[in-house]
Amino acid sequence: MVGLLALLKATWTPEQIVSLLGCEVCDARKVAALALALVGGKCCVPPLVEQLKDSDRMVNEMAEHALWSIWLRGSDKPQANHEVARGSQALDRREFECAIRCFDRAIELDGGFAEAYNQRAIANYLQEKYEESAGDCRRTVERMPGHFGAWAGLGHSLAHVGKLAEALEAYRVALKINPHLSCVREMVEELERKEQ
Repeated sequence: MVGLLALLKATWTPEQIVSLLGCEVCDARKVAALALALVGGKCCVPPLVEQLKDSDRMVNEMAEHALWSIWLRGSDKPQANHEVARGSQALDRREFECAIRCFDRAIELDGGFAEAYNQRAIANYLQEKYEESAGDCRRTVERMPGHFGAWAGLGHSLAHVGKLAEALEAYRVALKINPHLSCVREMVEELERKEQ
């Protein structure tokens, strides 16, 4: 992996890799998405979002993985990225207060770091603090409009506080960005049935 990362950085620019996303050869699109997961930056997000609609399911999945990788290292400040990584590890251990402190520090270091807000939204959601979670989801999508995860999280949080029309709207945005979110599609269908 270290060798692949070094090779990519030495011989390809992210822009060159992005150009492969438009290739007719499906395997080239897959490899491009994998490479962008390793070396892509914020400039690679819009073309990767487009790959979520690719006709090949594996390209969709690899583009989604690449987006999450880019979002998680999305700050230009290494210490902010480090705090989000630490917070995500604490979140995995369900140490919510520790996780939130890490995400708060990341936001203090870089107020434009969308994923720091999204991760804090997840921590709040898991603690059933749905209003706080919704607020952070909104902050995320203000900074990264194509963040389908934050749109889905916003829908979940709003649904929990009974704001079903707003939840449905957020879910629809998430699906427009990433049409392969089956759990979100199910929520849309359920909410649409309730509207009738």
